[in-house]
Amino acid sequence: MKFGGYAPEIRSFEVHQINETLMACLSPVGEVVFLSPIEVEQLLRDPAGLPAATVRELKSRHVLKSAGNSPGLDRLYAARLSAKRSIAANGPELHILVPTLQCAHSCQYCQVSRAIDSEGFSLTQDQLLMACDTIMDSGASTLTVEFQGGDPLNRFDLVEFGIEALAHHHNRRGRPVRFVIASTLHQLTADMCRYFAQYDVKLSTSIDGPAWLHNKNRPIPSRDSYDRTVAGIKLAVEVLGSESISALMTTTKTSLDHPEDIVDEYVSLGLHEIFLRPLSHYGFARRNLGLLGYTTNAFMAFYRRALDRILWWNDRGVPIREVHASLVLNKLIGSFDAGYVDLQSPNAAGSAVLVYNYDGHVYPSDEARMLAEAGDTSFRMGLIGTPLTTLLASEAAQRIAREGSADADQACKACSFKHHCAPSPVDAASLSGTARPTASTEHCLRSKALFGEMLQRLVATRECVGSAEVVFHAWASPAGQGS
Repeated sequence: MKFGGYAPEIRSFEVHQINETLMACLSPVGEVVFLSPIEVEQLLRDPAGLPAATVRELKSRHVLKSAGNSPGLDRLYAARLSAKRSIAANGPELHILVPTLQCAHSCQYCQVSRAIDSEGFSLTQDQLLMACDTIMDSGASTLTVEFQGGDPLNRFDLVEFGIEALAHHHNRRGRPVRFVIASTLHQLTADMCRYFAQYDVKLSTSIDGPAWLHNKNRPIPSRDSYDRTVAGIKLAVEVLGSESISALMTTTKTSLDHPEDIVDEYVSLGLHEIFLRPLSHYGFARRNLGLLGYTTNAFMAFYRRALDRILWWNDRGVPIREVHASLVLNKLIGSFDAGYVDLQSPNAAGSAVLVYNYDGHVYPSDEARMLAEAGDTSFRMGLIGTPLTTLLASEAAQRIAREGSADADQACKACSFKHHCAPSPVDAASLSGTARPTASTEHCLRSKALFGEMLQRLVATRECVGSAEVVFHAWASPAGQGS
């Protein structure tokens, strides 16, 4: 007997094997339903033969649609699909300004070269004004402007100049502008914090773990990198509040044996989130891969232990969020896509994000400008001051559009996560300088490993309901994505 008197229709979903007894059905809008292999076979052969409760769940997750009239579900599906694909529909929302390359650190894993002073390695005020004009030419309803470096606080004058130009720009049209500054915080002063408070500026910094590990990974001549960053964190919390500051870490070979110590350090500093990042293969970081590098499997072993520790702290009433997990969970179980650029299909570099570099050029992503530092300038979109329409139509942008579509890549077409991310042409060029098979790129290997890991953990929460289930659903919400 057909369910409801009609046969439900199957949408284009993908299947991921969890184990011998369980499979995950991933819908085109990024939701997941867990079924047994027998149920999947029944779904493909005759979905109406499934139990009524299962059919309802499959419909609510947009794996099935009713063959009859169901305008409510159809409208919801259309809205979800539109939201998923609209990250760059009105123009780039994320804009990265690199006012200077000046930095005192000599991190072995740094992806860009550094400059001891800023002369010849910083934007001019005229270039910065032109970049601000391009930012405001975007039709995006909200704008996020992130200052990176080098260390942008080495040129606080340019940061202040840029914030003022954007906040009071004639073309702002009342749109919210969110400011973020990525810095070591070594130059941070109370006066800077009071200025940032006027514009609700958020700060992002790096803490690689306990003092000994941080100082090893991020050395400076005075050998007190950790102490100076922690002093900056405490100052920011005192003047701006604890929600004003976030941190991330970069995993080196030395880090792999110390996941619990790294997480505990974040807890001891009162930080509410940690971004467990693998070593990058971009730019100048390639020089030290032999010394610092490791496999994706080694990173995932580290990641699992660190995530277990994070959940352990949450279970004891200490709220701390892992950013990578929350971004993947948002794709899998979130109600609406949070718009994370690196997990968009098609690839959103050069359409949802633009980078205005100290060298006077515009790039489609942070990784692309890092490639340029190592000599590969093929992803340059144009000079700062080039009209936005011209930048978006540049050969670099078109190349990403061509090569960054899951539908155009055979490996992606066969992947169960093809609705959740896409090839990264920049990543494909990062190691060899030429295009590489998508399935062998760092981006692909890491993304598939993280999606698989979080699916396994979602299964575990189904079988043993507890605090992890509550935590995962909170992380998956766009409101829980943090800074």
